[in-house]
Amino acid sequence: VFGKDINLILVLSNLSSDRKSVRVDMSASTILYTRRAVAEILKAATSVELGPKQGKHIRVKIPYTHYGKYLTTDKRIQVTALCEVMRTHGLKLLVEKTIILEDTNIIIKLPRRVVVNKAVSLEISYANPLPEPVSRCVLLVTLMNQQVKINLAPLAPRERSKIYFEFTPRRPGPLQLQVDFSCDKFSHVKGFVTIAVAPA
Repeated sequence: VFGKDINLILVLSNLSSDRKSVRVDMSASTILYTRRAVAEILKAATSVELGPKQGKHIRVKIPYTHYGKYLTTDKRIQVTALCEVMRTHGLKLLVEKTIILEDTNIIIKLPRRVVVNKAVSLEISYANPLPEPVSRCVLLVTLMNQQVKINLAPLAPRERSKIYFEFTPRRPGPLQLQVDFSCDKFSHVKGFVTIAVAPA
């Protein structure tokens, strides 16, 4: 989840009946959706001895403090591990994983029934998932082809807050509401719901 430390486990298994020495070079970078690297956030190397038919786990932790300021709006991190089996004329294995961090920041609560030409009040809850305060908070609400910009108070570390948004639907049928939350430390955290508007 965005704002939390990332914990990974690399599993190495020796399927042979011989003892193996493996060198592991690990790296992680924040990337764009095109897979282009933005910034390297982790570089580590270790060696592992594996007995016959033995498996071992290597734990890797990427703290938020290492990746937070380098993350793009795509919220993607590419982790690679280059595993080289020693004394086997350069037998290598490359393991790659792309992590897409989830947002759990926006929660939109609707009333049970929404009826055309009747005022509706929605609860929009938003959060700061980071271990540090954020300021210049803005909520952009898009509904019925209109955008409303709402300036919000700063949020303390891990704080959640909410606002109430009122509108009156003018026709029955599905209506899409989109919410976009930005602040000085991150931007474009989105949430959306489809509202079923009933006839009067």
